[in-house]
Amino acid sequence: MSEIKAPHAVARLRSARIARSSKPFLARGGSRLAHCPGCRLVLSHCLCDLRPAVPTRAGVCLIMCDIEPLKPSNTGWLIADVVADTAAFGWARTEVDPALLAMLADPQWQPYLVFPGEFVAAERVVTDVAPVQAGKRPLFVLLDATWPEARKMFRKSPYLNHLPVLSLQPEQLSRYRLRRSKREDHFCTSEVAALCMELAGEPHAAQTLEAYLDVFTTHYLLAKQQMPIDREDDVHLRLRALAALG
Repeated sequence: MSEIKAPHAVARLRSARIARSSKPFLARGGSRLAHCPGCRLVLSHCLCDLRPAVPTRAGVCLIMCDIEPLKPSNTGWLIADVVADTAAFGWARTEVDPALLAMLADPQWQPYLVFPGEFVAAERVVTDVAPVQAGKRPLFVLLDATWPEARKMFRKSPYLNHLPVLSLQPEQLSRYRLRRSKREDHFCTSEVAALCMELAGEPHAAQTLEAYLDVFTTHYLLAKQQMPIDREDDVHLRLRALAALG
């Protein structure tokens, strides 16, 4: 395990959620071995030394379903690793964090709620990120949850109703392999963030998020199989090449 960096927004939210828990969260099929607090993987498969960071003009605001920060397969964590301007807030039906409302109203940001356009009134839907106007930076608001939970969050969060809804139209299928989905066009949260960064004119960040997810997935699955890591395989080489670009 390498030196642990300062906890980011998702790590802080996870710690706060654990502090409120009456009993430990046990992921289905999770390992009982000691895990690294910096990347959540078992110590033998830690990837903290591979954690990339890419300067971006765009930011990400994660609104996370209650237990999402506790899941070892959560990929919102990966976004916070890569994109420094990542905020994370827990979601509740009856209340909203004042800090979330303040961020959405901050004049430096132009928020976009990322959600499929087929569920939204047509006048709210956009498919592109507008050029920077009056110094505003794109802020991608992502509902980090399973698909049924995300739909519930969307319906029951009236404070998001004024935001334009960015409807992504990706050509590729999801490569996420850590949780089951009935549809291959359902993307994990870090894949959605990568698509958003591409739209925002941040290709380096988009490619780094994709490569980092591939490396995380490799470490996660090999840890479950108790198999060693090949740090010279294609996914590791691609991430290192992107990291070398600065």
